[in-house]
Amino acid sequence: MRLLQKRNFAIVGTPHEHVIKKNTSLIDEHCKRFIEMSPLFFLSSSNAEGECDVSPKGDFPSGVQVLNNKQLVIPDRPGNKRVDSIINILSNPHVGLLFLIPGLGEVLRINGRATIIKNPEILSSMSLKGKPPLLGIGVDVEECFIHCPRALYQSKVWNSDSWPDKADLPSSLEIFHAALRHNGVELKK
Repeated sequence: MRLLQKRNFAIVGTPHEHVIKKNTSLIDEHCKRFIEMSPLFFLSSSNAEGECDVSPKGDFPSGVQVLNNKQLVIPDRPGNKRVDSIINILSNPHVGLLFLIPGLGEVLRINGRATIIKNPEILSSMSLKGKPPLLGIGVDVEECFIHCPRALYQSKVWNSDSWPDKADLPSSLEIFHAALRHNGVELKK
């Protein structure tokens, strides 16, 4: 667990003692329930050179398996086959996770060390539509805590009245095609 009290807070001030002591290195029953109810989380990783990646991971609630109060496993389901997180973990095991529950402002943050697993018993227990994930990302929890709701409340991300009109936004296909053109790929009309 990181010791916040050793950091220099000369610019922003010192956090309240409760903020400093809310970190734990365990997944207790409340955090386990939060993870079980979260259908969306973000996995951050970086390679040995410090080049970062954050990947959204969506699954059914309880898709992430809590093995015990110090370890969890993330299913790595088939996707775009970029495997950015997997490649990063092979050179730098440090990861961060941010779990969200729709409509809830608080998020659960977990930091730890990851390993790539291919244990058939664990992976088969994480099957989706009869298919186990090809790989799993095991995380040894070093830090776990609930994060305040300010950012999600102020952004109004759960308030559909504040959402922009989709007609005003570029589509994901437009963004994808623009990136391909920037990289010299000629698209057929």
